[in-house]
Amino acid sequence: MTFTFDSSTKAGKAEFSVINNALAFQIGPNTNQNVMIDVAELNTVRLGIEEGSVTTQSEANKAIFALDQAIQTVSSIRSKLGATQNRMEHTINNLQVTHENLTASESRIRDADMALEMTEFTRNNILNQSATAMLAQANQLPQGVLQLLQ
Repeated sequence: MTFTFDSSTKAGKAEFSVINNALAFQIGPNTNQNVMIDVAELNTVRLGIEEGSVTTQSEANKAIFALDQAIQTVSSIRSKLGATQNRMEHTINNLQVTHENLTASESRIRDADMALEMTEFTRNNILNQSATAMLAQANQLPQGVLQLLQ
C-alpha cells in the first residue's frame, strides 16, 4: 500500500509505503534507500492493562506492576521512534545540502561565459600545439649537428 500527499515544498509530494505493518520511507536517490518505521499498536489490551482492580492490596500490586511494564514498553517504543526521527531529520538536512550543492553546480554551468570558455580552450589548444612543434624541432637539432660533422 502506498500513500501520496501533496506538499507545499518544491519537490511536490511525499510518499511512503506500508510493508509488513511498518512505514517505509525512501530517503535516498537509489531504489533501496529506505528507512522502515515499525509503529507498534498500543492499546490497553496489548499493554496488559485492560483490566485492573485496586480493591485489595494484592490486586493493587498487580495493577502497579502491569502499569510499570506498560510504561516501560511505551518508553522503549518512544525512544525507538525518537531515534528514527533523529535519523530522518539528519537525512533531511543532508538531502537539503546536496540539493543546494547540485543547484549551485547547475547554476555555475548555466552561467558560464561560453565565448570566454571557448577562447580559453582555443588558447590552451594553441599552446599545446606550439609545445609539440617545439619538441619536434628540438628532437631534429641533434640530427642536424651530426650531419654537419659527417
